[in-house]
Amino acid sequence: MTKMLRLRWTSISSGAALAALIGIASAVAAECPRKDALGTSRVLSVDARTTPRVGLKSFPQTLPLADHEVVLTFDDGPNPPTTSKVLAALAQECVRATFFLIGQHASQQPDMVKRIAREGHTIGHHTFSHPFMARIPFDKAKTEIDRGIAADEMALHGTSTTTPSTPFFRFPYFEATQAQLDLLQSRGIVVFGADLWASDWNEMTPEQELKLVTERLAAAGKGIILFHDPKARTAAIMPAFLRYLRENGYRVVHIVPSGTSQKNADAR
Repeated sequence: MTKMLRLRWTSISSGAALAALIGIASAVAAECPRKDALGTSRVLSVDARTTPRVGLKSFPQTLPLADHEVVLTFDDGPNPPTTSKVLAALAQECVRATFFLIGQHASQQPDMVKRIAREGHTIGHHTFSHPFMARIPFDKAKTEIDRGIAADEMALHGTSTTTPSTPFFRFPYFEATQAQLDLLQSRGIVVFGADLWASDWNEMTPEQELKLVTERLAAAGKGIILFHDPKARTAAIMPAFLRYLRENGYRVVHIVPSGTSQKNADAR
């Protein structure tokens, strides 16, 4: 096993074809008050019609990211004590991310859902109660998808609808049947996997998580990264992880649906 590195918390030291499938917005993130912040380098518009599924851990293709470009994603929230810390770290570095919300949690914490959107982040969907979707009947899985979307939309916009304002979805545990994938594709909803993850569902110290995810990123060079904002260890490492990105030349890409600069940023 590789010898543990000591990570300091204060400072840590097919492309063209796929790009044609995805519209890349020229807009950049709002002006950042901190000139030395990591910032958000660009906005990437993802079109469900041409890119229905992304993330190399689950699918053959991913987003058209250049070397040292990353997309930050967070699952299973919102959870106010930890999600607030993650949001504060992102705001400090002027970084925008995507949060895949569990509908049950969204319905319990509508103010936090609105805050996530108000601070410029994209809101995606992650079912209502986080079941193993490939192990339940199709009708029950469809209900989980619809209830989750409706709960997220009610928390965000005050309207219960199964048509998502942001058509981004991630399956719990990355488990899905072909019928479920086909359903979402027919509804124009992009299914997100990931290119690498922090494995923060496993018991470990914050320092171990930080070491693990930075080593994986260094090996991959780019990609969609999966975290879980309800995890205290993830909330704890986020300032140091963002500093690692800044100090090692990584650039953050913010994903939005095709045809919009930020559909869910108007929830204020």
